[in-house]
This record gives sequence, C-alpha cells and structure tokens, in this order.
Amino acid sequence: MTFSLALVTIIILIALIFDFLNGFHDAANSIATVVATKVLSPFQAVLWAAFFNFVAPIIFGVHVADTVAKVVDLDILGERMIYVVLAGLVGAIAWNIITWYLGLPTSSSHALIGGLVGAGLMAAFIKHNSMAKVIKWSAVDTIVIFIVLSPLIGMILGFSIMLAVMWMFRHASPSKIDVWFRRLQLVSAAAYSLGHGTNDAQKTMGVVGLLLVTTGYLHRFPDGSFPIPLWVKLICAAALALGTMSGGWRIVKTMGLGITKLKPVGGFCAETAGAVTIIGASLAGIPVSTTHTITGAIVGVGSIQRLSAVKWGVAGRIVWAWVLTMPMAALVAAGTYLLVHYAT
Repeated sequence: MTFSLALVTIIILIALIFDFLNGFHDAANSIATVVATKVLSPFQAVLWAAFFNFVAPIIFGVHVADTVAKVVDLDILGERMIYVVLAGLVGAIAWNIITWYLGLPTSSSHALIGGLVGAGLMAAFIKHNSMAKVIKWSAVDTIVIFIVLSPLIGMILGFSIMLAVMWMFRHASPSKIDVWFRRLQLVSAAAYSLGHGTNDAQKTMGVVGLLLVTTGYLHRFPDGSFPIPLWVKLICAAALALGTMSGGWRIVKTMGLGITKLKPVGGFCAETAGAVTIIGASLAGIPVSTTHTITGAIVGVGSIQRLSAVKWGVAGRIVWAWVLTMPMAALVAAGTYLLVHYAT
C-alpha cells in the first residue's frame, strides 16, 4: 500500500492540532499558580510559559517520544499503523475538547496513550482476529502506574519543599517573604514550563516519528528507536507553545483557585515540585501527566496548613476525570478506527 504525501501531511496537521489543544488544555499547568498568586497577569504568564514550552524539547532528549512511538507494535500492524495513528489522535482530541468544556484538568498525555491503545487493539482484532502482543503492555503499565505515582511524588515534594521553606524563613517577615518569592516564582514557573514542554511536546513528536516510519519517509535506527528530525521537534514545540499562548481559562480557574488558595511562596513550592518530578520522568523516558503532577503538588502545598485548606470535592472530580481518560479516549479511537477501516 502506498500512502500519498497529502494523506501523511493531513495526519501530521491533525497531530499538530492535538499538540495545540494539549498546550491550550494544559496551559493551566504552566500558569495556574503564577496567575493565582498574581505574580504575573494571565497574558504575561502565557507568554512566559509558551517560550519555555518551545525551547524545552530542543534542550532535552527525546526519550519520551521513543516510548510513545513503541506503545503499539508497528511490526504486527504494518501499514495499517497509519490509521491507528489517525484514530488515536481523534480519540485524544475528542476527550480533550469534552474535558476542556467541562473545565476538568485531565491529562492530554493519557488521552493520547489511551487513543493509540484503543485503535491498536481494534486494528489487531480486525487484521489478525487477535489482540495479543500488539500493545507493549510493559510501557503502558509504567504509564498507568505513574498516573498514581506522579501526583503522589508531586504532593510529597510540594509538602516537603513548603515545609523546608517555612523553616528556613521562619524569622522573616511575611512582607519580605512575599517580595522574595514573587521574584523566585518567575524562576519556578520557567522551570515548570520547561518540564511541561519536555514531556508533553515529545508525545506528539513520537506519534509523528511513528507515522513517518510507517509510511517509509524515515527508517528506524538499528537499535529499534524512532528518529525525530529537528523539523519535527520545532513544529511540535511551536504547536504546544501556541496552544499555551491561547490559554485554557476554564481550567486555570479550577487549578489556580479551585483546589486551594495559594500565595507566592506556595506557588513557588508547587511549581518547583512539579518541575523536578516531570523533568526526572522525562529523562527516564516516562510519559507522565503534567496535570496530575501539578495538581498533586498544589494539594501537598495546601495541606501543610491544614487538610481543610484543600477543597477535596474539586480534587475528587479531577481524580474521576483521570480514571476515565484512558478508557474513554480508547473507546472513541477504537470506534474511529472501525469507521476508517470500512471507509478505506
């Protein structure tokens, strides 16, 4: 089967739409705390975050992109993988739009993984009448485990950093602490946006790399890893940055104001905890949810005052959305693949 350049280009554009919506949907991750503490205006915050979202994938490696590209086994599905990529992106985009409308800060990352898994299973069932071995379950298991671990690590780090800062500055006046941490929060917001760009933009890079290998425009390296050309890094980073600049204000309200009340010192601690967790996971090649991580960090910072400082009802709604993300995106993607299969 020969695929036209036009079809490949269309699917790449759909991938960039997903990346844009990822930035749009997850803008709250990068700017919620710095906006909630009034260190930057919303407009200044999105520009600040967008810049670091853009440069992050160029600074760090592409370990996450390679992990995403290997979730579904290309050798089993062959040329049908192009339609798996298409259906997986549609599933992820649909779930992103639904949860954005509801104001829920869910994970674009897990929506994409769920979409690829759902489409991959449907493709294997149709082609081989079996779903066995088409999914690299070890990679999916790690991703699922980090649905729990990333917010937990973020929460523990947020709590610990906040506790350490409170002890270190216990003799300083509140007004001085506010001034110092308003400046420091610019640094922590930049670090968090670097982490956001490092992990999130790479997922789309992985999908585009998988698409280009499937269609014969690129070839895998001898070790089986997927090549990610510089132009792919640049367009994916740009799409994520543009999405962040557009901002998802419904989710900013939930993240920055709905979970707990933050001051600049709390915003600094939450962003620092989130940045450390996400950059560490990215270097290990683990696709994590920046949304889950910063939510956990905010909860950790808020709970150091008292547990009642955290609005657990809002946190509960977010957790339910997390649980539903992968299966719902998988269902939409499987249905999309079925339609594409019979149409082609």
